[in-house]
Amino acid sequence: MNSQGAKPLAGRVCVVTGATRGIGWSAAVELARRGAHVVAVGRTIGALEELDDAIKTHGDSATLVQFDLKDVAAIDRLGAAIYERWGRLDGLVANAGLLGAITPLGHLDPKVWDDVMAVNVTANWRLIRSLDPLLRQSDAGRAVFLSSGAAHACKPFWGVYSVSKAALDALVRTYSGELISTKVKANLFSPGPVRTAMRAKAMPGEDPLTLPHPDELAPAIVDLVSPDCIESGRIYDFRQKRFLDFNQPD
Repeated sequence: MNSQGAKPLAGRVCVVTGATRGIGWSAAVELARRGAHVVAVGRTIGALEELDDAIKTHGDSATLVQFDLKDVAAIDRLGAAIYERWGRLDGLVANAGLLGAITPLGHLDPKVWDDVMAVNVTANWRLIRSLDPLLRQSDAGRAVFLSSGAAHACKPFWGVYSVSKAALDALVRTYSGELISTKVKANLFSPGPVRTAMRAKAMPGEDPLTLPHPDELAPAIVDLVSPDCIESGRIYDFRQKRFLDFNQPD
């Protein structure tokens, strides 16, 4: 799906949420490497500034936007600010997510449930609500949302995370169906086990060096927000390096 040329995404504007570490960081740097201007969303200004320094090594700078995705009014302001500056949005990498707690559903703290749903589900709906009009103004608007095999595996004790990712899958599949008559495409990306802080929290006894680094995933994610991605309403499984049908558990 890669375009030709050293900077195939030059002039394109892409939002990345959860951009301050892990998969989001790597996707943001890869977008910059391909020439895109990155609107980096994260909770910590220091980490955003470090990302900006990394992006500058590719000759560009990012637009840094500090807020918590639970702040839904800030998501609306993000859309308004992008409209005022560029009048469109070419790509969205909706990466930010919370693991919550690995515990029996009956023992789960209600606040943990609410926080995970707020970030993993509601914030992504609010991003669609705020940014969809801007994606439609692009000549090839593209959106990719980070899913998980947990949405289908439904393992004991992973309830809140599994439920949130299953809801996200349904959200994006529904959204993609509403885009059929437009130039916008929306897909899901299932990374599998990756060397991230979230994975380390979930699997503390696992050797992280046995897992792929987020930098290894970034090119495939950025391919999904490139204009030459023609798929929509599908899930890309990084481990299998292919799109899956939704009736095939990953």
